[in-house]
Amino acid sequence: MTMNTQGRPTAPASEASNMAVETVSGSKGLLQHEALIFDMDRWSETGVDLPKLKGKAKSRLGKLKRTKPVELPGLSEPETVRHYVRLSQKNYAIDLGMFPLGSCTMKHNPRLNEKMARLPGFADIHPLQPFRSVQGAMQLIEDLQDWLLKLTNMHSVAMSPKAGAHGEYCGMMAIREALIDRGEAETRRRVLVPASAHGTNPATAAQCGFIVDEIGADNRGRVDMDDLRSKLEKTDDIAGIMLTNPNTCGLFETDIKEIADLIHDAGGYFYCDGANFNAIVGRVRPGDLGIDAMHINLHKTFSTPHGGGGPGSGPTVLSMALSKYAPFPVMTVDKRSGDRLIGYTDTLEELKGSDLQPFGRLTAFQGQMGMFVRALSYILSHGADGLKQVAEDAVLNANYIQARLKHLMTPAFDGYCMHEALFSDKFTADGIETIDIAKALIDEGYHPMTMYFPLVVHGAMLIEPTETESKAELDRFCNALESVARKAAQGDDSLKNAPYLAPMRRLDETQAARKPVLKWTPPAPEQIAAE
Repeated sequence: MTMNTQGRPTAPASEASNMAVETVSGSKGLLQHEALIFDMDRWSETGVDLPKLKGKAKSRLGKLKRTKPVELPGLSEPETVRHYVRLSQKNYAIDLGMFPLGSCTMKHNPRLNEKMARLPGFADIHPLQPFRSVQGAMQLIEDLQDWLLKLTNMHSVAMSPKAGAHGEYCGMMAIREALIDRGEAETRRRVLVPASAHGTNPATAAQCGFIVDEIGADNRGRVDMDDLRSKLEKTDDIAGIMLTNPNTCGLFETDIKEIADLIHDAGGYFYCDGANFNAIVGRVRPGDLGIDAMHINLHKTFSTPHGGGGPGSGPTVLSMALSKYAPFPVMTVDKRSGDRLIGYTDTLEELKGSDLQPFGRLTAFQGQMGMFVRALSYILSHGADGLKQVAEDAVLNANYIQARLKHLMTPAFDGYCMHEALFSDKFTADGIETIDIAKALIDEGYHPMTMYFPLVVHGAMLIEPTETESKAELDRFCNALESVARKAAQGDDSLKNAPYLAPMRRLDETQAARKPVLKWTPPAPEQIAAE
């Protein structure tokens, strides 16, 4: 039984039609052919033999005893291991090649960081241990805090947010608490969000109870200052702005100081999405730009595993104006203790006598310990000068790609970019879409770049090479993309059916999104007979 019978074509009619050499096994050299586990027709078998129970012993499962087959295929241990190894070889990975996703920073994760995170003193601790037994971990968090504050020139940092959007939520809730403290929470509800901001920004603002007011982009791909000023003609309802810098077009907002001044003059606060901090770390301190709150994606700027490779972490730095509203738990130092005991406080009662006014609690404990270890390991490995070079190399690599490809592809905006190069689809022939370029790039052995985002650019193709790629790898990628782009410019219809060499052919993505098949159901007996 194949998935085709459930209305989602995922494979070509003939596997052999797309291979240079037809093989009996369906394998391609060292890449073994492997069916979906549900297509293996192993329903009556099992990898483990258990003797039948003797006598009429009463089952201890009672009403929970299974009354019908579990509907799982039965594989032996070697078959199971080979199945998942073969599937893993069909996946793209950062350890396999360059991952050009824009605005995602899919860069190499140094193995030293992984080794440090696996040290028993970090990997085996429990969040409910007594503070005295985890002083090393607490000191590491404090050291990481110190680095983040120095790199941003901000007043304090909340370590508990567990991802970028979680960090946004933290910053915006701190702004909301500040407005409550000022007695203006009911009147100041409008948050300005540029069209070039990350998509989570307006969602976060709405989640915090604010009204989102979009600011347009100018022909340079940056905030339209005239539109911003017009939105500030009425100032008594402005809560603040959420701005991504460098923005999603891969450009630095050159008017950011003026933007900060305008927002502050209107009585609002400035939230900066720091997801792209890796482009300016060691070069620009957000606190110098008038920013009040900014999250930092440790899993982007400081190399901790991203996406499916591990959890995120989004500490949020705050200005002096917002520091006292940072969430629980609050790190404290017992000054009476000779060994400088570090701990947390998480009740208002314990904060009596201080000016702290936390808006609440974001999560049960203090963020992601494993991510903290990896990030600090990365920071200490590079040092301050090395972090500055990280940003410089990330920007250099992106501009190299833009320079290599602009003779054929169309840069979305004039001039230099920051950490990611953005192209539009203006160079493509009629009938060729950006999705065709993405699918053809798979045949070249690369995961496609970010497509159709940001929305301010038609047919956007956003490429972020990161600082960890060599010139040789950048050239290899550019050669492949240039070949595909040339076919797109010439209107080569072969792109419409790409990819040809991938394990699965092009999906009907619209149907897959609207009618996903989330549960396997066995075929009816008559259906099996018909096949």
